[in-house]
Amino acid sequence: MTDHTTEVLVGGAVLAAAVGFFLYAGQLTGVTGQTGNAAGYSASFRSVEGVSVGTDVRLAGVKVGTVTSLELNPKTFRAETGFTIDNAVRLPDDSAVIIASEGLLGGSFVEILPGGSPFDLEPGTEIEDTQGAVSLVNLLLKFVSGNGDPANGTATE
Repeated sequence: MTDHTTEVLVGGAVLAAAVGFFLYAGQLTGVTGQTGNAAGYSASFRSVEGVSVGTDVRLAGVKVGTVTSLELNPKTFRAETGFTIDNAVRLPDDSAVIIASEGLLGGSFVEILPGGSPFDLEPGTEIEDTQGAVSLVNLLLKFVSGNGDPANGTATE
C-alpha cells in the first residue's frame, strides 16, 4: 500500500483555501454577514436604478447596512426596498432615504439622511420620505434637446 500523505495534505490545503475564499467573497458581497446585529427597515422608491440586493446603505459616507430585498409593487408601480442597518445606529423618525451616486462613473448606493426628531425609528418601520434615483442620461437629454425651463429645471409642455 502506497503512502499518499502528501497528496492528502495538499488536497486538504486546497479545500481549506477554497472554503476561505467563498466565505470572504460572501462577506464582501453582503450575502453572508452581520444579520444578528442589524435591524430591518423598508422604503418605497419611484426608481432604484443602479441598486441591487447587497448594495451598501450609507450614513455620512460610512457603510451602516445593506439592501436585502427589491420587489415591484404591482399596485403602485414603485420599488419596495428592504434593507438592514446596524443596531448601533439609531435613526430619528423623520429621517429620509435617497438613492445616491458615487459620481459620474460610480455606482449607486442607498443614503440615509437623518432628521432632527428626538424620537427614533423602530426596527421594521417603513421610511416614507424617499427620493429615487436620478437618471443622468435623462438629464443630459433634456439639456441637449432644450426641453427644460432654465428658471426651474422642469420640462416645458
